[in-house]
Amino acid sequence: MRYRTMSLFGSKPAVEPDRRMGARRPANARGVICAPGLETACLIVDLSDAGMKLRLDRGGALPREVVVVDVAAGVAYPATVVWQRGQEAGLKQTGAKSLRGLAPARLIPARDAWLRAGGR
Repeated sequence: MRYRTMSLFGSKPAVEPDRRMGARRPANARGVICAPGLETACLIVDLSDAGMKLRLDRGGALPREVVVVDVAAGVAYPATVVWQRGQEAGLKQTGAKSLRGLAPARLIPARDAWLRAGGR
């Protein structure tokens, strides 16, 4: 018979280390996730220079490549989904692109979603 030994102090730290390169900034902003064949509401929980955490309006798997629109700020974040657990997701983003004025052709669906969500 084999017995497992337990450490008095535990093998796992109480708080997992933060793996982000930049500081997190709470955002609490209304957003829209856009991808081919997908447009769904979300809440941008927090934002850093290289990533973001989202809370989805409803469950469902996200495609790997998406564009997240911050409705109030009028910007789009092209992003890659890194992890998803239920209605929460972590994304790696490459930087904000303005949706006001002329937008790059690849962001036209995101600009249309922004306008439908009440962006001006």
